[in-house]
Amino acid sequence: MDDTDRQLLGLLRDDARIPVITLAKKLRVARATVQNRITKLEKDGTIVGYTVRLKPTAEPARVRAIMSIAVEGKNVEVLAQLRGHSNVQALHSTNGRWDLIAELRADSLESFDAALRSIRLINGITNSETSLLLSTFKA
Repeated sequence: MDDTDRQLLGLLRDDARIPVITLAKKLRVARATVQNRITKLEKDGTIVGYTVRLKPTAEPARVRAIMSIAVEGKNVEVLAQLRGHSNVQALHSTNGRWDLIAELRADSLESFDAALRSIRLINGITNSETSLLLSTFKA
């Protein structure tokens, strides 16, 4: 991956629907070059998909939170269960005090409470700390 690929990925992160011709103009390369690079990045697994980002007010009834999780040993079953949990939107490994960070969403405080209880019951989770997300300043 070179600087052009990194710039291309940055532009796609900002707007994955940006036309190839616009990308080519911004990168000062040929349209075919941009298309070939996107195809290569998709084939080698660097780009694994495209998504929609919603403004926080688009889902006003949603409860969002970050859950820091400590896992006993290298319990891979915890990862499998968290990946399959309907309230876990994203899962990140990290260093330091916590082993995993889970991004959680729920439709109400009641369903959020139920989600927390079910996650905390997963065998291998030794400790957790959850913070509700109140405002988003950059999406």
